[in-house]
Amino acid sequence: MNQSKIIYVLLDGIGDLPHPDLNYLTPLEAAYTPHLDSIARMGVSGQVVSVGDGIAPQSDIAVFNMLGYNFRDIAYFGRGVVECIGCGIEYKEGDLALRGNFATIDPTNKKILDRRAGRIVTEADSAAICNLIRKNVKIDGVKFSIEPTIGHRVVLRFSKKGTTLGENVTNTDPAYDKVNGIGIALDTSGGDMHVAESKPKDTNSQLSATIINQFSDQVIELLDNCSVNMNRKQKNLLSINCILLRDAGNRYPHLQSINDKYNLKFASLVDMPVEIGISQILGMKSYNAGSPDDYELKASELLKILGNHDVVYVHIKGPDEFGHDGNAKGKKSNIDEIDKRFFGKILKGISKITGVEIYFIISGDHSTPCIKKAHTDDPIPIIVSGQGIKKDATSRFTESNSKRGSLGKIYGYQVLNTALKQLENRKI
Repeated sequence: MNQSKIIYVLLDGIGDLPHPDLNYLTPLEAAYTPHLDSIARMGVSGQVVSVGDGIAPQSDIAVFNMLGYNFRDIAYFGRGVVECIGCGIEYKEGDLALRGNFATIDPTNKKILDRRAGRIVTEADSAAICNLIRKNVKIDGVKFSIEPTIGHRVVLRFSKKGTTLGENVTNTDPAYDKVNGIGIALDTSGGDMHVAESKPKDTNSQLSATIINQFSDQVIELLDNCSVNMNRKQKNLLSINCILLRDAGNRYPHLQSINDKYNLKFASLVDMPVEIGISQILGMKSYNAGSPDDYELKASELLKILGNHDVVYVHIKGPDEFGHDGNAKGKKSNIDEIDKRFFGKILKGISKITGVEIYFIISGDHSTPCIKKAHTDDPIPIIVSGQGIKKDATSRFTESNSKRGSLGKIYGYQVLNTALKQLENRKI
């Protein structure tokens, strides 16, 4: 791999299904992507199932798999822990960490009206809500940290001196289940807020469930008519009167460094706390470039850091949110923007670099079809591209092209090894 660089891009939730609003094309198929298409024509394609057949994964476990870490034989530590690490909350073994969503419910019956409070959650509102919770929510003998991250997202950590808080607790968020520590997306967007339970029942996890339920009840009572929500109602915005919790974990992750795993120097260009946490856990130097949709800035930062690393992993959030909102035209337009503002700038930049071969691996972490508004187990397209790679008939980065690609169907944990083998076999 001397004098070679790899740009590894995962487009969050990029996979999709044909949609009537796009003449029964997928957003990728309907999008105008001349730059992605030019990359695709220089390589090979295939399909990826990021975690496993029949598993609609959350992004954390999907990304770990797409980076080569398979949790079939070891218990997963949970997204809550990853996000806790990623947003800088001090965390130690035996603490309980959870990911949360600011949400809107009917406080009389806990029926969920919107899992993300309409997606309109300003930094000022989330900061004010968290400060209110810090000052007013009290659980005997328990300390907690709460940090807002981006938009409707929040991270929580509970601790009790001298006690290990159990992780075998169910989610209060009905849109997700947890199997062997892995967060699984369910095909639902509503329903009632769940009561946390210990499954299987053990004393420490029963304590955790009690803490979560006490916290949740106090938060609902505190927030329903608070000043933040009074102001939001005047602006015709949904109330932030609940936090839906999921993916509890109580163990610190100990995984082999990704640099040692592949004998390559990795870096990441990421925005979200879960991605930052993954980078820290795997020993990748992480860089940030503005907000999630600052595509030109991300391209500029990537070109700047590429010379110092063998592989730069980039995670781009945009498409997933349109998938969750069921907005096929919006997802198509977002892909147009990513192609023009991110991939277009990268191709222009690398055309000026001499003496270095640059290769692309482009895929996604999971599918988020607009017609389902949720993560699914549908395969994701992948392309491996660059000078000297034996090309197949791939002409575009789309679901339909990927079905005919020479890579066939592979699993997420196989992606990097498969791509590196393509590079080893390239014609110089």
